[in-house]
Amino acid sequence: MTTNLPDYHAQGYKSIIATLEGSILTIVINRAKYRNTFGGTLDKDLADVFQLCDRDDRVRVVILTAEHTAPAYCSGADISNGWNILWLEDSEKEGEHALNISIVIAHRDSGGQISMAIMNCRKITIAAINGHAAGVGMTALQLPFDFRFVWAGARLSFPFVRRGIVPEGHSRANSLLLAGATVSPDSKFISDLYHDIIPTREAVYPVARAFAEELATNTSQVAIAYTKSLLQHPGDSIEENHLLDSRAIKLLGSSADGNEGIQSFKERRLPKFTGTLSKDSSPWFPWFHHQYQWRRIDVKHHKAKL
Repeated sequence: MTTNLPDYHAQGYKSIIATLEGSILTIVINRAKYRNTFGGTLDKDLADVFQLCDRDDRVRVVILTAEHTAPAYCSGADISNGWNILWLEDSEKEGEHALNISIVIAHRDSGGQISMAIMNCRKITIAAINGHAAGVGMTALQLPFDFRFVWAGARLSFPFVRRGIVPEGHSRANSLLLAGATVSPDSKFISDLYHDIIPTREAVYPVARAFAEELATNTSQVAIAYTKSLLQHPGDSIEENHLLDSRAIKLLGSSADGNEGIQSFKERRLPKFTGTLSKDSSPWFPWFHHQYQWRRIDVKHHKAKL
């Protein structure tokens, strides 16, 4: 376990409240005054807290939610002063000559940055959507999560094409994104996105919390991280996936957590996993091999001029 354990209340977050209770970190969007719009320091706060809890061995599950009395879970980007809030001054200075691989692009979308921070978090992530959601509140603050719980009465909107822009990320949901649709959680176009649809707003977080408690107690932190990574960073063929799976199985099967999984099964009891990513993860993870490499792209903006 790391020696300098973070105090989440002392991080100086202004747009979120992060509270660690046991092994579950709850992050509450704290912009009710602004209808929980995606603005202020929300993007920076979320990126920081997900990167921080990824490295904190105490954290096994992360829940993002809002106060159930707030006007919305997240009502989209704060565009009261136009789209300029999304552009970073440094990237704009570079113009269209800022290069990333072979792509000429200066802008780094903040919603996409948050999506990557959540996707790259090696812990179990849960979105407890206990209010209406629109735009980035539907994409970055829902789609990258491992599990999603939603209030049955929520209005869910993808208004991007009706605001003259495109959604960040990638999806096959043409009926939602190309129509700029607003739907309810039980819509045939979106209902399968949610692990559970909850009748009342105030019950969404408690249901998600109970689910988180069960997972935090009965899953291996290292096995969760390896499994998420196998899903997110597969090989180029079934043969390559077979080699990656095999190596992960060998490493975990030979570990203390692997042994505890067998013993608890034999003894018909709940497991007591003690493995942590900082102590028990193999140097192989993330997997680097001359043939099977975990490909990473640097999306940070690098200045080309003063």
